[in-house]
Amino acid sequence: MNDYLHLHQYDTGIAPVVAKARDYPAGENTPRHAHPTAQLLYAVEGVMVVSTALGQWIVPPTRGIWLPIDTWHQVRMISAVRMRTVYVRKDSLEGLPQECRVLAISPLLRELILAAMSIAVPYAPDSRDERLMKLLLDEIRSLPTLALSLPRPQSPALQGLCDVLLAEPADARSVEEWATQLAMDPRTLQRRFSRETGLSLGQWRRQARLIAALEKLACGASVLEVALDLGYASPSAFATMFKRELGVSPSSFYAPLPDDDYAVICGG
Repeated sequence: MNDYLHLHQYDTGIAPVVAKARDYPAGENTPRHAHPTAQLLYAVEGVMVVSTALGQWIVPPTRGIWLPIDTWHQVRMISAVRMRTVYVRKDSLEGLPQECRVLAISPLLRELILAAMSIAVPYAPDSRDERLMKLLLDEIRSLPTLALSLPRPQSPALQGLCDVLLAEPADARSVEEWATQLAMDPRTLQRRFSRETGLSLGQWRRQARLIAALEKLACGASVLEVALDLGYASPSAFATMFKRELGVSPSSFYAPLPDDDYAVICGG
């Protein structure tokens, strides 16, 4: 971990907002690590899966993930990733998220992030560089949160249930069947699951399937292959679920977004 952290010279709070670029090959995993600043991870190209103690998030292009200060995390590159990171010091966090979130990256924010890569630190107060960084933070504050997270329960029994569903997303056992296996009343299972994850078991299963689908699509699988692998009766049933959750069809999810389509993806 120390060797990896040595590479991060820009997360020490030398300026209120600092940006850094780094590229990774497909299949690379970062060690589990944390930063003394909050950060926005964004992939100009490629797909990342970010894991923390609280769950798992998938981060494709046009999306980013916000990580609060001292959030332990590990990043897995599903494909080759051109990562762009924005580090935000504690004294600049007002109005920014206080928990991990996947965010829709607006066309404006994308350009601000790319412009920030060329800003040297420290920069002068009230300079053009500082104003650009403040505008970048304002744009983050306005971003919608996307349903691309998978919270992890805390109890061993429910963790085991979730591990099965992650390994076998097509598993279609009902709440009653799982309750029997875990020696619980179905209502108790639902109540505990909701309390520990904030989602019902059915919602969590849909999220797990959605994240699995995004990984498979990123690796080149067809919509038909993904639908069958995840237990859907037909590609159209899978596509309906996908569009309901993310606002676009599976086949167009990884395509670059025209500016006019951004409001559609964000629910505008």
